[in-house]
Amino acid sequence: MTPDKKKVAELESEIVFLKALVQQLMQEIERLKHPKNSRNSSVPPSKDENRPLKTKSLRSSDGKSPGGQKGHEGNTLKMVENPDHIVEHKPAFCNHCGKDLSNATTELSKCRQVVDIPPIMPQYTEHRVYRTVCTCGHHTESAFPAGINAPVSYGSNVEATIAYMHTRQFIPFKRMSEYFSDVCNLPISQGAICDILERFAQKALPAWLLISNEVENSKVIGSDETGAKVNGKKAWFWTWQSRLATFIAFSGNRGTNTINANFENGFKDAVLVHDCWKSHFETKVMTHQLCTAHLLRELKFFEERYQSKWANLFKKLLCDALQLKKNLSPSEYYYPIHQRTQLEQRLMVLLQTQIPEHMKEVCSFHKRMNKYKDYIFTFLFHPEVPPDNNASERAIRNIKVKQKVSGQFKTQRGAEIYAIIRSITDTCIKNNQNVLSAFHTIAKLVPE
Repeated sequence: MTPDKKKVAELESEIVFLKALVQQLMQEIERLKHPKNSRNSSVPPSKDENRPLKTKSLRSSDGKSPGGQKGHEGNTLKMVENPDHIVEHKPAFCNHCGKDLSNATTELSKCRQVVDIPPIMPQYTEHRVYRTVCTCGHHTESAFPAGINAPVSYGSNVEATIAYMHTRQFIPFKRMSEYFSDVCNLPISQGAICDILERFAQKALPAWLLISNEVENSKVIGSDETGAKVNGKKAWFWTWQSRLATFIAFSGNRGTNTINANFENGFKDAVLVHDCWKSHFETKVMTHQLCTAHLLRELKFFEERYQSKWANLFKKLLCDALQLKKNLSPSEYYYPIHQRTQLEQRLMVLLQTQIPEHMKEVCSFHKRMNKYKDYIFTFLFHPEVPPDNNASERAIRNIKVKQKVSGQFKTQRGAEIYAIIRSITDTCIKNNQNVLSAFHTIAKLVPE
């Protein structure tokens, strides 16, 4: 090969390389121009770049004005019929002539009340056992009540309050210790708080298992998982929840081992609602429902990134299905109806449509929808099945709030304790029960 031909070959090879590089850089520029964020994907808001002051909701207007609606009952501070203390303010003299009125007859004109909290002082209860000698000469000594094992210990009210502040109010140990010292005049160390939570979790364990059993026997179950730091290492919290129960478990992995460890038999008679994470498809269930909220966020990203008309049509299809869900009567779920059949036909057309190769993420979504097409409209065949997994998202979000406040869990056992107590907290809320009252009931139990 002559030097000229060799030079030409080198330049042609370089041109091919540069063209490929330019194409790759152009794709990267397009990706950076339309990044994934919390509005158009499942990326959490904390990871948004140039996070906007106000996020854009996927919800459309329902026509209602903001704020309390007409007929909504307000809630204001009310006076009580029998106040604890009464302070009478009678006139001592006439503010016109100055005459003494201390012995004059008066009548009640107006009254106002002030509600306050009295200073909190700890109460100490001393348990005493006695020994006596029988006429037969035998020495008999009485016994302490069950649970009174140490010379001095914290009572059930303290125990319930610590569990409540830890899991419901997300208060870290150090601030909790400060609260008891400054407000309750009761010094409690962080180590003591840790021991109290361990004792409470042991008492709460039977209730946690009952919640697990309630979820396992439900007909509709939502599931989700989220990462959390434990002593600097990545771990996972899982939730499985139904209409009346929320079960939360801690695990070191995000795979099927966690599912099998908590629900070995799966949910054979239930519909499992989730965000399409692959491990959920290995759960033994009757069928699945993909979270439409996740799908809509992905489609929104495809519209922004690729200006995809296909994504727009798929988004319109899901919105029409959600509207149909609102209009269906209970009996229509179990019989063929024209609107639902039309939606299924539109879905099949979209799934058979060819996606341009350069829209790689849309192609991947298209392939996934074809694989799981039977789980997109499950909510249109079961009245109790929701179209989204928002309830599970709400259940698992509390883990993120706790981590945001405290930074991380120091130990694996601490994470397990939080999962147990938080399960009871969320289940109480779902059943309109007072969380602190429920904790008082648990704290009074005697550990086995």
